[in-house]
Amino acid sequence: MDWKLMGLSFLTVFLAELGDKSQFAAIALSGSSKSPKAVFLGSVVALVLASLIGVLVGEGTAQFLPTQVTKTIAAIGFAVMAAKLIFFGEAEEEPQELLSDAVSETVISETGESHD
Repeated sequence: MDWKLMGLSFLTVFLAELGDKSQFAAIALSGSSKSPKAVFLGSVVALVLASLIGVLVGEGTAQFLPTQVTKTIAAIGFAVMAAKLIFFGEAEEEPQELLSDAVSETVISETGESHD
């Protein structure tokens, strides 16, 4: 096993995920639930599955695309996402509202009362 590559992967993903929407979702869910362990396990499984999909897609594309092409596609993808956030960021508010509604519904269903 390439320990240096594993450490670099860990550090890159760890830093990228800090302050991510998924972390805020885990904070909101664990703060409003009676079972933070279930929130932790669900979050871990979700991150592992998302990472597995990324690794498999990366491995698959490496079979038929040169590394430079893959890096260029990734860079263009990040640039498009950044431009979308900069110029159309206000239109992205709806998922946060959906998350807030889901958390509120979870709190109501678990406690029988509203925390609004």
